[in-house]
Amino acid sequence: MRAVDDAVRLLVQTGKARVRATPCEMVSVHQALGLVLAEDVSSPVDVPPRDNSAMDGYAYRHADAERAGFTVPVSARIAAGQAPGALASGSAARIFTGAEIPAGADTVAMQEDCRLEDGHVVIAAAVTPGANIRPQGQDVRRGDVILHAGRRLRPQELGLLASVGRAEVSVHRPLRVAVFSTGDELVEPGRPLAPGQIYNSNRATLAGLLAAWGMVMIDCGICPDRPERVVALLERAARDADVVITSGGVSVGEEDHVKGAVERLGSLDLWKIAIKPGKPLAFGEVLGTPFMGLPGNPASVFVTALMLLRPFLFSLAGADDVSPMALAARATFSRKAGKREEYLRVRRRGDAVEIFANQSSGMLSSACWGDGLVRQRAGQAIAEDDLVEFLPYSAFFTPL
Repeated sequence: MRAVDDAVRLLVQTGKARVRATPCEMVSVHQALGLVLAEDVSSPVDVPPRDNSAMDGYAYRHADAERAGFTVPVSARIAAGQAPGALASGSAARIFTGAEIPAGADTVAMQEDCRLEDGHVVIAAAVTPGANIRPQGQDVRRGDVILHAGRRLRPQELGLLASVGRAEVSVHRPLRVAVFSTGDELVEPGRPLAPGQIYNSNRATLAGLLAAWGMVMIDCGICPDRPERVVALLERAARDADVVITSGGVSVGEEDHVKGAVERLGSLDLWKIAIKPGKPLAFGEVLGTPFMGLPGNPASVFVTALMLLRPFLFSLAGADDVSPMALAARATFSRKAGKREEYLRVRRRGDAVEIFANQSSGMLSSACWGDGLVRQRAGQAIAEDDLVEFLPYSAFFTPL
Protein backbone atom coordinates (compact mmCIF):
# COMPACT_ATOMS: atom_id res chain seq x y z
CA MET A 1 0.00 0.00 0.00
CA ARG A 2 1.16 3.51 -0.86
CA ALA A 3 1.53 6.03 2.00
CA VAL A 4 -0.86 8.99 1.83
CA ASP A 5 1.89 11.63 1.48
CA ASP A 6 3.54 9.64 -1.31
CA ALA A 7 0.22 9.23 -3.09
CA VAL A 8 -0.55 12.96 -2.83
CA ARG A 9 2.89 13.85 -4.23
CA LEU A 10 2.31 11.56 -7.22
CA LEU A 11 -1.18 12.98 -7.78
CA VAL A 12 0.02 16.59 -7.62
CA GLN A 13 3.00 15.91 -9.89
CA THR A 14 0.71 14.23 -12.40
CA GLY A 15 -1.77 17.07 -12.25
CA LYS A 16 0.91 19.72 -12.76
CA ALA A 17 2.44 17.77 -15.64
CA ARG A 18 -0.94 17.70 -17.41
CA VAL A 19 -2.15 21.21 -16.61
CA ARG A 20 -0.93 22.64 -19.91
CA ALA A 21 -3.53 20.51 -21.64
CA THR A 22 -6.32 22.37 -19.81
CA PRO A 23 -7.71 25.14 -22.05
CA CYS A 24 -7.46 28.78 -20.93
CA GLU A 25 -9.85 31.64 -21.54
CA MET A 26 -10.06 35.39 -21.01
CA VAL A 27 -12.70 36.42 -18.49
CA SER A 28 -13.79 39.67 -16.89
CA VAL A 29 -12.13 40.34 -13.55
CA HIS A 30 -15.65 40.66 -12.13
CA GLN A 31 -16.40 37.08 -13.22
CA ALA A 32 -13.11 35.49 -12.17
CA LEU A 33 -13.82 34.60 -8.52
CA GLY A 34 -12.48 31.15 -7.67
CA LEU A 35 -10.73 30.65 -11.01
CA VAL A 36 -7.00 30.02 -11.44
CA LEU A 37 -4.70 32.48 -13.18
CA ALA A 38 -3.04 31.12 -16.30
CA GLU A 39 -0.59 34.05 -16.61
CA ASP A 40 1.69 36.21 -14.52
CA VAL A 41 0.17 39.67 -14.16
CA SER A 42 2.45 42.74 -14.11
CA SER A 43 1.27 46.22 -13.23
CA PRO A 44 1.41 48.92 -15.92
CA VAL A 45 1.00 51.66 -13.29
CA ASP A 46 2.09 52.76 -9.85
CA VAL A 47 -0.52 52.34 -7.11
CA PRO A 48 -1.21 54.97 -5.94
CA PRO A 49 -0.29 56.88 -9.11
CA ARG A 50 0.71 60.02 -7.12
CA ASP A 51 1.40 60.90 -3.50
CA ASN A 52 -2.01 61.29 -1.84
CA SER A 53 -3.53 62.15 1.49
CA ALA A 54 -4.38 59.39 3.95
CA MET A 55 -6.64 61.72 5.95
CA ASP A 56 -9.00 64.66 5.74
CA GLY A 57 -6.94 67.63 6.96
CA TYR A 58 -4.40 70.19 5.77
CA ALA A 59 -1.38 69.76 3.51
CA TYR A 60 1.66 71.98 4.04
CA ARG A 61 5.46 72.13 4.03
CA HIS A 62 6.54 71.24 7.55
CA ALA A 63 9.60 73.53 7.61
CA ASP A 64 7.51 76.55 6.52
CA ALA A 65 4.88 75.86 9.18
CA GLU A 66 7.52 75.44 11.86
CA ARG A 67 9.07 78.84 11.01
CA ALA A 68 5.60 80.42 11.21
CA GLY A 69 4.84 78.92 14.63
CA PHE A 70 2.49 76.34 13.02
CA THR A 71 -0.07 78.98 12.05
CA VAL A 72 -0.31 79.45 8.26
CA PRO A 73 -2.91 80.84 5.84
CA VAL A 74 -5.17 78.45 3.93
CA SER A 75 -4.61 79.07 0.22
CA ALA A 76 -6.38 76.18 -1.56
CA ARG A 77 -8.95 73.41 -1.31
CA ILE A 78 -8.13 70.01 -2.87
CA ALA A 79 -10.73 67.25 -3.23
CA ALA A 80 -10.08 63.72 -4.46
CA GLY A 81 -10.06 63.55 -8.23
CA GLN A 82 -8.59 67.01 -8.77
CA ALA A 83 -5.15 67.74 -10.23
CA PRO A 84 -3.86 70.39 -7.83
CA GLY A 85 -1.56 73.24 -8.65
CA ALA A 86 1.59 73.91 -6.63
CA LEU A 87 1.08 75.00 -3.03
CA ALA A 88 1.72 78.69 -2.37
CA SER A 89 4.84 79.12 -0.28
CA GLY A 90 4.21 79.39 3.46
CA SER A 91 0.56 78.30 3.20
CA ALA A 92 -1.59 75.19 3.67
CA ALA A 93 -4.26 73.55 1.54
CA ARG A 94 -7.48 72.04 2.83
CA ILE A 95 -7.24 68.45 1.59
CA PHE A 96 -9.43 65.34 1.66
CA THR A 97 -8.68 61.62 1.87
CA GLY A 98 -7.34 60.27 -1.41
CA ALA A 99 -6.62 63.70 -2.89
CA GLU A 100 -3.30 64.24 -4.64
CA ILE A 101 -0.62 66.04 -2.61
CA PRO A 102 0.27 69.37 -4.26
CA ALA A 103 3.84 70.19 -5.19
CA GLY A 104 5.45 72.07 -2.35
CA ALA A 105 3.70 70.10 0.45
CA ASP A 106 5.34 67.30 2.40
CA THR A 107 3.02 66.72 5.38
CA VAL A 108 -0.69 66.34 6.12
CA ALA A 109 -2.13 67.17 9.53
CA MET A 110 -5.44 65.47 10.11
CA GLN A 111 -8.30 67.83 10.84
CA GLU A 112 -8.53 66.68 14.48
CA ASP A 113 -5.06 68.21 15.01
CA CYS A 114 -6.01 71.56 13.50
CA ARG A 115 -8.28 74.55 14.11
CA LEU A 116 -9.23 77.47 11.90
CA GLU A 117 -8.73 81.09 12.96
CA ASP A 118 -9.42 84.03 10.58
CA GLY A 119 -8.49 82.17 7.39
CA HIS A 120 -5.45 80.55 8.98
CA VAL A 121 -5.00 77.00 10.20
CA VAL A 122 -3.36 76.37 13.56
CA ILE A 123 -1.56 73.01 13.46
CA ALA A 124 -0.51 70.92 16.43
CA ALA A 125 3.28 71.06 16.71
CA ALA A 126 3.37 67.32 17.45
CA VAL A 127 2.51 66.39 13.84
CA THR A 128 5.68 64.81 12.45
CA PRO A 129 7.18 65.70 9.06
CA GLY A 130 5.82 63.46 6.28
CA ALA A 131 2.78 62.37 8.29
CA ASN A 132 -0.39 61.02 6.65
CA ILE A 133 0.93 60.86 3.09
CA ARG A 134 0.65 57.73 0.99
CA PRO A 135 3.63 57.86 -1.38
CA GLN A 136 3.37 57.07 -5.07
CA GLY A 137 3.81 53.34 -5.66
CA GLN A 138 3.44 52.50 -1.96
CA ASP A 139 1.20 49.51 -2.77
CA VAL A 140 2.40 48.51 -6.26
CA ARG A 141 5.26 49.69 -8.46
CA ARG A 142 4.90 49.82 -12.23
CA GLY A 143 6.41 46.64 -13.67
CA ASP A 144 5.91 44.59 -10.49
CA VAL A 145 4.48 41.09 -10.92
CA ILE A 146 1.45 41.39 -8.65
CA LEU A 147 0.08 37.86 -9.14
CA HIS A 148 1.68 34.71 -10.49
CA ALA A 149 0.13 32.00 -12.65
CA GLY A 150 -1.44 29.34 -10.47
CA ARG A 151 -3.00 31.77 -7.98
CA ARG A 152 -6.62 31.06 -7.06
CA LEU A 153 -8.51 34.32 -7.32
CA ARG A 154 -10.26 35.46 -4.16
CA PRO A 155 -12.12 38.77 -3.77
CA GLN A 156 -8.93 40.55 -2.69
CA GLU A 157 -7.06 39.39 -5.82
CA LEU A 158 -9.92 40.69 -7.99
CA GLY A 159 -9.59 44.06 -6.27
CA LEU A 160 -5.81 44.08 -6.78
CA LEU A 161 -6.24 43.33 -10.49
CA ALA A 162 -8.74 46.14 -10.84
CA SER A 163 -6.42 48.53 -8.95
CA VAL A 164 -3.82 48.24 -11.73
CA GLY A 165 -6.39 48.62 -14.49
CA ARG A 166 -6.89 45.01 -15.55
CA ALA A 167 -10.41 44.43 -16.90
CA GLU A 168 -9.78 40.84 -18.05
CA VAL A 169 -7.39 38.03 -17.14
CA SER A 170 -6.40 34.68 -18.61
CA VAL A 171 -7.61 31.81 -16.45
CA HIS A 172 -7.79 28.05 -16.69
CA ARG A 173 -11.23 26.89 -17.76
CA PRO A 174 -13.08 25.10 -14.93
CA LEU A 175 -12.52 21.36 -15.09
CA ARG A 176 -15.26 19.14 -16.51
CA VAL A 177 -15.46 16.09 -14.26
CA ALA A 178 -17.45 13.01 -15.29
CA VAL A 179 -18.86 11.10 -12.31
CA PHE A 180 -20.64 7.78 -12.04
CA SER A 181 -21.34 5.27 -9.31
CA THR A 182 -21.23 1.51 -9.73
CA GLY A 183 -23.40 -1.10 -8.08
CA ASP A 184 -26.60 -3.04 -8.75
CA GLU A 185 -27.72 -2.17 -5.24
CA LEU A 186 -27.82 1.59 -5.86
CA VAL A 187 -31.01 3.59 -6.37
CA GLU A 188 -31.28 7.36 -6.82
CA PRO A 189 -33.19 9.25 -4.11
CA GLY A 190 -36.85 9.77 -4.88
CA ARG A 191 -37.45 6.21 -6.07
CA PRO A 192 -38.75 3.34 -3.95
CA LEU A 193 -36.25 0.85 -2.57
CA ALA A 194 -36.55 -2.82 -3.46
CA PRO A 195 -35.12 -5.51 -1.18
CA GLY A 196 -31.31 -5.41 -1.15
CA GLN A 197 -31.10 -1.83 -2.47
CA ILE A 198 -29.75 1.38 -0.93
CA TYR A 199 -29.88 5.01 -1.94
CA ASN A 200 -26.90 6.42 -3.79
CA SER A 201 -25.41 9.11 -1.51
CA ASN A 202 -22.02 9.29 -3.24
CA ARG A 203 -23.38 11.11 -6.29
CA ALA A 204 -24.76 13.90 -4.10
CA THR A 205 -21.57 14.15 -2.02
CA LEU A 206 -19.35 14.42 -5.10
CA ALA A 207 -21.74 16.84 -6.81
CA GLY A 208 -21.57 19.07 -3.76
CA LEU A 209 -17.78 18.95 -3.55
CA LEU A 210 -17.29 19.69 -7.24
CA ALA A 211 -19.71 22.61 -7.06
CA ALA A 212 -17.88 23.95 -3.99
CA TRP A 213 -14.60 23.67 -5.91
CA GLY A 214 -15.97 25.59 -8.90
CA MET A 215 -15.87 22.61 -11.26
CA VAL A 216 -18.43 21.32 -13.76
CA MET A 217 -19.87 17.88 -13.07
CA ILE A 218 -20.91 15.65 -15.96
CA ASP A 219 -23.39 13.30 -14.34
CA CYS A 220 -23.11 9.81 -15.82
CA GLY A 221 -25.51 8.25 -13.33
CA ILE A 222 -25.30 4.70 -11.98
CA CYS A 223 -23.50 1.88 -13.78
CA PRO A 224 -24.63 -1.70 -13.15
CA ASP A 225 -22.10 -4.34 -12.13
CA ARG A 226 -21.48 -5.62 -15.66
CA PRO A 227 -17.93 -5.47 -17.07
CA GLU A 228 -19.06 -4.46 -20.54
CA ARG A 229 -21.26 -1.66 -19.17
CA VAL A 230 -18.40 -0.32 -17.05
CA VAL A 231 -16.10 -0.31 -20.10
CA ALA A 232 -18.68 1.47 -22.27
CA LEU A 233 -19.39 4.15 -19.68
CA LEU A 234 -15.69 4.75 -19.04
CA GLU A 235 -15.13 5.21 -22.79
CA ARG A 236 -17.96 7.74 -23.04
CA ALA A 237 -16.90 9.63 -19.93
CA ALA A 238 -13.27 9.82 -21.08
CA ARG A 239 -14.35 11.41 -24.38
CA ASP A 240 -16.57 14.04 -22.74
CA ALA A 241 -14.57 15.14 -19.68
CA ASP A 242 -11.21 16.34 -18.44
CA VAL A 243 -11.29 13.81 -15.58
CA VAL A 244 -13.30 10.67 -14.85
CA ILE A 245 -14.31 9.87 -11.25
CA THR A 246 -16.10 6.70 -10.12
CA SER A 247 -17.25 5.47 -6.75
CA GLY A 248 -17.34 1.77 -5.91
CA GLY A 249 -16.08 -1.24 -7.82
CA VAL A 250 -12.35 -0.77 -7.16
CA SER A 251 -11.85 -3.47 -4.54
CA VAL A 252 -11.13 -7.16 -5.14
CA GLY A 253 -14.64 -8.64 -5.05
CA GLU A 254 -16.10 -10.65 -7.91
CA GLU A 255 -18.49 -7.79 -8.69
CA ASP A 256 -15.78 -5.08 -8.62
CA HIS A 257 -15.15 -4.42 -12.32
CA VAL A 258 -13.77 -0.88 -12.45
CA LYS A 259 -10.11 -1.77 -11.91
CA GLY A 260 -10.12 -4.34 -14.71
CA ALA A 261 -11.97 -2.01 -17.08
CA VAL A 262 -9.47 0.78 -16.49
CA GLU A 263 -6.53 -1.56 -17.11
CA ARG A 264 -8.22 -2.70 -20.32
CA LEU A 265 -8.69 0.86 -21.60
CA GLY A 266 -5.63 2.52 -20.14
CA SER A 267 -3.40 2.06 -17.10
CA LEU A 268 -3.29 2.25 -13.32
CA ASP A 269 -0.57 4.13 -11.44
CA LEU A 270 -2.04 3.74 -7.95
CA TRP A 271 -4.13 1.07 -6.32
CA LYS A 272 -4.58 0.70 -2.57
CA ILE A 273 -3.58 3.57 -0.31
CA ALA A 274 -2.62 3.21 3.36
CA ILE A 275 -5.56 5.35 4.44
CA LYS A 276 -8.54 4.70 6.66
CA PRO A 277 -11.31 4.98 5.67
CA GLY A 278 -10.73 4.32 2.00
CA LYS A 279 -7.97 1.81 1.26
CA PRO A 280 -9.32 0.68 -2.14
CA LEU A 281 -8.58 3.66 -4.40
CA ALA A 282 -7.43 3.56 -8.02
CA PHE A 283 -5.70 6.23 -10.10
CA GLY A 284 -4.55 6.14 -13.70
CA GLU A 285 -5.85 7.06 -17.12
CA VAL A 286 -8.56 5.93 -19.51
CA LEU A 287 -7.97 6.60 -23.20
CA GLY A 288 -5.59 9.40 -22.18
CA THR A 289 -8.01 11.01 -19.71
CA PRO A 290 -7.07 11.02 -16.00
CA PHE A 291 -9.13 8.63 -13.88
CA MET A 292 -9.69 8.19 -10.16
CA GLY A 293 -11.76 5.39 -8.68
CA LEU A 294 -12.95 6.13 -5.16
CA PRO A 295 -14.22 3.50 -2.71
CA GLY A 296 -17.93 2.80 -2.39
CA ASN A 297 -18.59 3.40 1.29
CA PRO A 298 -19.98 6.92 1.92
CA ALA A 299 -17.51 8.08 4.58
CA SER A 300 -14.65 6.64 2.54
CA VAL A 301 -15.76 8.63 -0.49
CA PHE A 302 -15.94 11.81 1.57
CA VAL A 303 -12.50 11.40 3.16
CA THR A 304 -10.63 10.24 0.05
CA ALA A 305 -12.24 13.00 -2.01
CA LEU A 306 -10.91 15.60 0.44
CA MET A 307 -7.45 14.12 0.96
CA LEU A 308 -6.63 12.65 -2.47
CA LEU A 309 -9.10 13.75 -5.14
CA ARG A 310 -8.99 17.42 -4.19
CA PRO A 311 -5.20 17.93 -4.49
CA PHE A 312 -5.19 16.15 -7.84
CA LEU A 313 -8.06 18.19 -9.28
CA PHE A 314 -6.67 21.45 -7.95
CA SER A 315 -3.21 20.81 -9.42
CA LEU A 316 -4.76 19.70 -12.73
CA ALA A 317 -6.76 22.93 -12.75
CA GLY A 318 -3.53 24.93 -12.49
CA ALA A 319 -3.58 25.88 -8.80
CA ASP A 320 -0.23 26.15 -7.03
CA ASP A 321 -1.66 25.84 -3.50
CA VAL A 322 -3.38 22.51 -2.91
CA SER A 323 -2.61 21.82 0.76
CA PRO A 324 -5.36 22.28 3.35
CA MET A 325 -4.56 24.34 6.43
CA ALA A 326 -3.91 22.20 9.53
CA LEU A 327 -4.50 23.56 13.02
CA ALA A 328 -3.27 22.29 16.37
CA ALA A 329 -6.00 21.11 18.73
CA ARG A 330 -6.13 19.23 22.01
CA ALA A 331 -7.55 15.71 21.90
CA THR A 332 -10.29 14.82 24.37
CA PHE A 333 -9.94 11.15 23.46
CA SER A 334 -7.33 8.43 23.17
CA ARG A 335 -6.70 5.94 20.37
CA LYS A 336 -4.24 3.16 19.72
CA ALA A 337 -1.74 3.36 16.88
CA GLY A 338 -2.69 1.72 13.60
CA LYS A 339 -0.92 0.56 10.46
CA ARG A 340 -2.75 3.00 8.18
CA GLU A 341 -3.09 6.76 8.33
CA GLU A 342 -6.54 7.44 9.72
CA TYR A 343 -8.80 10.46 9.32
CA LEU A 344 -11.07 10.77 12.32
CA ARG A 345 -14.35 12.64 12.12
CA VAL A 346 -14.30 15.12 15.00
CA ARG A 347 -16.00 18.22 16.37
CA ARG A 348 -14.15 21.24 17.71
CA ARG A 349 -14.92 22.63 21.17
CA GLY A 350 -12.78 25.70 21.84
CA ASP A 351 -9.15 24.59 21.59
CA ALA A 352 -10.10 20.90 21.83
CA VAL A 353 -11.69 18.29 19.58
CA GLU A 354 -14.02 15.45 20.47
CA ILE A 355 -14.42 12.32 18.37
CA PHE A 356 -17.54 10.74 16.90
CA ALA A 357 -18.14 7.43 18.62
CA ASN A 358 -18.48 5.32 15.45
CA GLN A 359 -15.73 5.80 12.85
CA SER A 360 -17.13 3.20 10.43
CA SER A 361 -16.61 3.88 6.72
CA GLY A 362 -20.35 3.52 6.22
CA MET A 363 -21.24 6.28 8.69
CA LEU A 364 -21.68 9.46 6.66
CA SER A 365 -23.54 10.98 9.62
CA SER A 366 -20.16 11.15 11.38
CA ALA A 367 -19.02 13.76 8.84
CA CYS A 368 -22.21 15.78 9.33
CA TRP A 369 -21.94 15.68 13.13
CA GLY A 370 -18.48 17.23 13.10
CA ASP A 371 -16.65 20.15 11.52
CA GLY A 372 -13.34 18.58 10.54
CA LEU A 373 -10.91 15.69 10.54
CA VAL A 374 -8.04 14.73 12.82
CA ARG A 375 -5.11 13.19 11.00
CA GLN A 376 -3.74 10.20 12.95
CA ARG A 377 -0.59 9.11 11.19
CA ALA A 378 0.38 5.47 10.82
CA GLY A 379 2.06 4.24 13.99
CA GLN A 380 0.89 7.27 16.03
CA ALA A 381 -0.99 6.70 19.27
CA ILE A 382 -3.16 9.52 20.60
CA ALA A 383 -3.54 10.14 24.33
CA GLU A 384 -5.99 12.51 25.94
CA ASP A 385 -4.67 16.11 25.94
CA ASP A 386 -2.18 15.39 23.13
CA LEU A 387 -1.95 18.05 20.43
CA VAL A 388 -3.28 16.66 17.16
CA GLU A 389 -3.55 17.86 13.55
CA PHE A 390 -7.04 19.26 13.00
CA LEU A 391 -8.20 19.82 9.41
CA PRO A 392 -11.36 21.98 9.39
CA TYR A 393 -13.84 21.25 6.64
CA SER A 394 -13.80 24.96 5.78
CA ALA A 395 -10.23 24.50 4.53
CA PHE A 396 -11.43 21.96 1.96
CA PHE A 397 -14.61 23.56 0.68
CA THR A 398 -13.16 26.79 -0.71
CA PRO A 399 -13.41 27.02 -4.50
CA LEU A 400 -10.44 26.99 -6.80
